[in-house]
Amino acid sequence: MTAVISPNLTLHQRILSDVEGKIVSGEWPPGHRLPFEVELAAQYNCSRMTVNKVMTQLAKSGLIKRRKKSGSFVARPQAQSAVLEITDIEAEVRSLNLPYSFTVRHRTTRPAGGADLQVFDAGVPSEVLEIVCIHFAGERQFCVEERLINLTNVPDAAEADFARVSPGQWLLGEVPWSTAEHRIRAVAASAEMAAMLDIPKGSPCLLIERRTWSGSGPLTYVRLTYPGDSHSLVARFAPAS
Repeated sequence: MTAVISPNLTLHQRILSDVEGKIVSGEWPPGHRLPFEVELAAQYNCSRMTVNKVMTQLAKSGLIKRRKKSGSFVARPQAQSAVLEITDIEAEVRSLNLPYSFTVRHRTTRPAGGADLQVFDAGVPSEVLEIVCIHFAGERQFCVEERLINLTNVPDAAEADFARVSPGQWLLGEVPWSTAEHRIRAVAASAEMAAMLDIPKGSPCLLIERRTWSGSGPLTYVRLTYPGDSHSLVARFAPAS
């Protein structure tokens, strides 16, 4: 779609509208480097100061990131999750207007061990399904899902096709739950996690640990690790009566 530019726009407004349009339309995707200020100044036949003011406004609005000696880049949109909800990762990604995909990095069925007692708190299953997935927003890693599923209470998970639908999405659609617990904290990416997320080792990450139960007992435990610069949590609440 071609934007209609008003003839009454100032040069500043015209440059701003042009650049915003290319970012919002996806013509310039997240991570794309914008032309240098001197290039834009030549393109619009204006002073570099005019372009600099446009770049400053775009940076303040969160549309671009400015890096010394490297230039300006289209910012990656920041996802938001509700603290008190179990969200569908695919829906999170698509809310950013980015294509979603995932890969299964590891899947195994094994007997439950002593460490699973702490994970599931009570009622240790005889077997668990252990699965690790990497979720993508566009071409960038969005989060890593490390999950245990209690096969005593969710036996169908053993035969589920998790190459077609992610474990979290399958559980939301197939297994009713009654209670969930979230633990949220900041962590530094280990070497293994950094490799899966394609970020430097030690980078700040947001870790969400969740346990879910039904009337029959514990269902699943999951660790969701997000790069710290691309995810935030939101809680909405009212005063206590």
